Order: sequence, then structure tokens, then C-alpha cells
Amino acid sequence: MKTKLEIAANWLPRYTGTRADELGDYILLTNFHYYVTRFAEQHDCEIRGMGRPMQTATSSQGVSIINFGMGSANAATVMDILAARNPEGVLFLGKCGGLKNSTEIGHFILPIAAIRGEGTSDDYLPKEVPALPSFKLHKFVSDKLIAHQQEYRTGVIYTTNRRLWEWDEEFKRYLRKISALGIDMETAMIFIVGHVNAISRGALLLVSD
Repeated sequence: MKTKLEIAANWLPRYTGTRADELGDYILLTNFHYYVTRFAEQHDCEIRGMGRPMQTATSSQGVSIINFGMGSANAATVMDILAARNPEGVLFLGKCGGLKNSTEIGHFILPIAAIRGEGTSDDYLPKEVPALPSFKLHKFVSDKLIAHQQEYRTGVIYTTNRRLWEWDEEFKRYLRKISALGIDMETAMIFIVGHVNAISRGALLLVSD
């Protein structure tokens, strides 16, 4: 019977067109192909995996970017197949909805935790296990934001599988009650599956609405 790592190593090129040994030690995750395109232009590197579920590009400095799509299931998949690479760190560059007056469009949110409202993470760990980033990576990103004089907030993100929730007044009252700073569809999943696979992980979210 194959081990989990053997299965991940088999699925990684199927999803991305890239073998584990072709990825860098540090991984950026995103939902947007545009991010991959800009990364490839800036670092003069090839985009791999066109026509596949995920696209990648890797710089000569050993940093890779992966567009894994959207949603908690895709987030779980990419974090599982990255176990075959065992990267030094994985940082999710995502977007979120701001839930506080202090989170204006264009601000960054550096999540200190994520609430597991998507349900998918229940297949990995019991509900009472918190979804947390790795402290050293979180601090590294914070230091970089300060060094570049970028406005950002820290707080808890609510992760959901629901796309259209704005009409649901009861759900919005619940979000106010738990004092979440923002809402997205991936952060909790990346934190939980990263924890399961012993991958250093973090997230930096841009408030888009």
C-alpha cells in the first residue's frame, strides 16, 4: 500500500505539471492566475501547468507560486500534495471581505487565527483544534509589512464555504457576535492541513470588499 507522501508525490505533477523537486523551498499560494503571471514576469520564469487545475512558477531564488483555485477543498488539496515537497514555508496571498469598520478596502489582514466554519477541515482534525498560522512565519510577514510601511490589521478570520451569505441576516448577526475581522473561503483550511502535514504556514489577506 502506498504511503500518503507517495500519493502526494504522484498527484503533484498531475495537478500542477511540476514535480516536487522542481518547486522551491518557499511557496506562495494564491487564487488568481494574474498573480502567477506577474510573478513570472518579475522573475523571468516559466509558468507550468497551463490547462491543469493548478499553475506554478518558480524563481531562480527558490520561491514558487501556485494558483490553486478557490475554496476549502482546493486549499486542502494543495496543502496535501505539498507534503511531497515538504517546503520550508507556505504563505497564502488571498483576498477577504472586511467585517469591521476598521478594515477598509485595500488594507491587509494578517490573521492570528481562523474560525473553521467551512466544515471541510473536520475531515482532518476534531472541531476543537484551532486553525493557527506558524508563529515564526507570521512574525516574519509582520516585520516585512512594517519595514515597507504597509497598513495592516491583525485578527481572526471566519472561513466559510458559503459564497452568497450577504442576504442572510441571522448569519451576519452571528459574524458580529464572534467579532471576526474578515471572511474568506480558504484560510482555516490552509492552517489546519498545514498543521496536519507539519508545514510552516501563514496567510496575508487583502480586503477586497
